[in-house]
Amino acid sequence: MSKIIFLGPLYNYIYARFATKFNHFPLIRLSFYAVDKAILYTLIFIILRYIWVKIKKRNTTFWYEFWLSVFIFYVFLLFALTVFRDGYFIWQFKFFWHRPLSDINTVPLIETMKLADAKSLVDFFYNLYGNIVWFVPMGFFIPALSKRHLNFLQVVLMGAMISVSIEALQFVLHTGVTDIDDVIFNTLGAAVGYLLYFLGKWIKKLIKI
Repeated sequence: MSKIIFLGPLYNYIYARFATKFNHFPLIRLSFYAVDKAILYTLIFIILRYIWVKIKKRNTTFWYEFWLSVFIFYVFLLFALTVFRDGYFIWQFKFFWHRPLSDINTVPLIETMKLADAKSLVDFFYNLYGNIVWFVPMGFFIPALSKRHLNFLQVVLMGAMISVSIEALQFVLHTGVTDIDDVIFNTLGAAVGYLLYFLGKWIKKLIKI
């Protein structure tokens, strides 16, 4: 992995104290790298966004730009955790264009059920609930930040397409297991996110009444 740019001192401190005490410390290390990359690219986005708003003289608000930046950070973090794990820049990754399609699990729930039969259920719960929870913000932020009205089906379809793009990149970069189950659970998470957005919007209107 590349050197941690922003969180290096904090990571080194935690590594020195806890690296030998946790069996899943590589997951902690991956999380630090992912957050660090998300910070870098979010800062780049904010700078480019500021320049674009100034050039185009767009009417916007501080809070819209704030929540847009939060969403962008979340998207970068999501891709850093699932796809771009071992480097900061695209040229640091190797593409495997000739992988056999048989490496893709296209049969729903088979792999998830295998995890359910394992001695430890940690991987099962993370694969099921983790994939759902990770996409809840996707289903919430997309309609909340959109300049036009998006219905339930449109948001869920967007969530599904983003999930498919993650699985496709994992396949060609060989950075994860390409599994139809992930797409199913991610899409479900996007649906839950939209329902939470709709519920919040309904409660907001009710309060005003």
